[in-house]
Amino acid sequence: RLMPELPKFDDEDLKSYGDEEEELALSPPAALMSILATQELLLENILECIPVGEFAVIQPLSDEFCLVLGYLLTWKLTLAFFKAASSQLRVLYSQYLRRTKSLNKLLYHLFRLMPENPVFSGPTSEVSNKDTKTFFTEELHLGVK
Repeated sequence: RLMPELPKFDDEDLKSYGDEEEELALSPPAALMSILATQELLLENILECIPVGEFAVIQPLSDEFCLVLGYLLTWKLTLAFFKAASSQLRVLYSQYLRRTKSLNKLLYHLFRLMPENPVFSGPTSEVSNKDTKTFFTEELHLGVK
């Protein structure tokens, strides 16, 4: 709920960024970027021996699973922040992500975490053995208890 409200504070300071000739960058919230940088290092240690194109098997509820989940949720917060920002702020934030190579790291991590065949093993609305159901063909219903 808080992330969409944060870009408003940078909007007020946006006028002072237009005076310099050098390519400008503005960091998303420093606390979020600090956590993301720490998680990037941890994830790189976990996935360092897996080349892009192959996928890592992360056991549910393991320490690695918690780290990966935290990393992906941090990116979800970052994207919610971006979505709420004005187009001018998005340009500045994206320059920051380009300089820190955070977006590149995200893509490398995703391509090593994504399963080769994302088969859906949960309950589905219709039962059919002849069609393989994947996470891309089925609607997921997530309920938090």
